[in-house]
Amino acid sequence: MTTTTGRKPAVTTNLQHAGIIKAAFVMGLSNLPTLFSTEDLARLRGIVTLLDPEPVSDFTVPGTLERLGDVELLITGWGAPPIDAFVLDHLPRLRCIIHAAGTVKTFLSPEVYARGIQVSSSAAANAVPVAEFTFAAIVMGLKRARRFSEQLRITGASRNTAGFPAIGTNGVTIGLVGASRVGRQVIGLLKNLDARVLVYDPYLTAVEAAELGVEAVGLDQLCALSDVVSIHAPDIAETRGIIGAQQLALMKDGTLVINTARGALIDAAALTSELVSGRLDAYLDVTDPEPLPAGSVLHTLPNVVLTPHIAGAMGNEIHRLGSHAVMEVRRLSEGLPLAYPVLAADLARIA
Repeated sequence: MTTTTGRKPAVTTNLQHAGIIKAAFVMGLSNLPTLFSTEDLARLRGIVTLLDPEPVSDFTVPGTLERLGDVELLITGWGAPPIDAFVLDHLPRLRCIIHAAGTVKTFLSPEVYARGIQVSSSAAANAVPVAEFTFAAIVMGLKRARRFSEQLRITGASRNTAGFPAIGTNGVTIGLVGASRVGRQVIGLLKNLDARVLVYDPYLTAVEAAELGVEAVGLDQLCALSDVVSIHAPDIAETRGIIGAQQLALMKDGTLVINTARGALIDAAALTSELVSGRLDAYLDVTDPEPLPAGSVLHTLPNVVLTPHIAGAMGNEIHRLGSHAVMEVRRLSEGLPLAYPVLAADLARIA
């Protein structure tokens, strides 16, 4: 797991100043207008000189790497092709890659870091809607909105709380698994509630926990004490199945389980068993497998809300990623350090 705050230590740059940074877009052809508003594209063109008017989506197209031979900056996005040693050999002046999306691990090879190329991403911007979604799920989940909605659909009657778990957010304990960018954004939003916040993250120090206003606890303790358990850890070998049968069994009756991270972080069979019993409630934006089979029992349960991986940036939220990238490019043009670097030392424990 990671205790990334979204703002890392400053990283210096030696790129030149405004108007003479030679840059290119590298992403799926249709993603440029999706990620960047017209205004942000205009701002970019006022900062850099584009060596290719269209996004590069395939480095193997004849002549592509030759056109980019003088490039200093790559602005990447969804659909970016792999950037490996072969590509880098053709881009000797490349000094920085700014990713207008989340993870860079899907397309950047270790050779990028070996050659001293700086990397930044818009993961912090993508964390905003995920945190907002999580906060909404906490409020609606503890209000038992899904249970009431299903009750109303079936009976057509006024509300009946008989057999319901505890209702409401007042005085509850909320446990977050992972002090990631999203986790920390959620912590900020939870200050609007009268709630105790527990966090499990092996990288979270006592000093950092105190600064965040949360309590750092062990995973089993978090599961046993919390009214809500929300997952905000990266999908890495150490975290897959981190919420297993043992952790689920420790949870109190009526505990709300929220997953906006990755489905593989929860033992799917054990969670399904608990949800079928009605003992726990869940808001699941991600599942294992994803999507669930059409015949999955989870589609039918009144204590489960399923959404199709919508917590991250969508619709008008996506331009926030492009604006974030433009901000980083401007910093480079002004000789300032990157505000949101992705460091090689952190790759093993971030999403």
